[in-house]
Amino acid sequence: MTVPTPKIFESEYRFCLILWQHEPINSTRLVALCKEQLGWSKATTYTVIKRLSERGVVKNENAMVSSLVSKQEVQAAEIDELVEKTFEGSLPAFIAAFTRHKKLSAEQADALRRMIDETGEE
Repeated sequence: MTVPTPKIFESEYRFCLILWQHEPINSTRLVALCKEQLGWSKATTYTVIKRLSERGVVKNENAMVSSLVSKQEVQAAEIDELVEKTFEGSLPAFIAAFTRHKKLSAEQADALRRMIDETGEE
């Protein structure tokens, strides 16, 4: 059984985007990047690092911060939650709603067909 991906909130996700791009990264450098890109204080950045460490999203060892959860895992968990909460778990209902409001190019439609075909083969 796999461990569920911890919930990451919007501001934490923006922090993680910086981390994923630069990891592993010295915490002092991460504080500087968060100040520059998010406008956060040193205290705010360290609070977020601590909170995400406690939830198993990041680790901070010897002032080096790295992720324990990938961007793809977080994105997949968010989509799963959205589909479950908004579409009663129906992926076809989610895709129907998405494509009703966003026109797919032929290339995008072909890519979706390939993904569906590959998933069906597993």
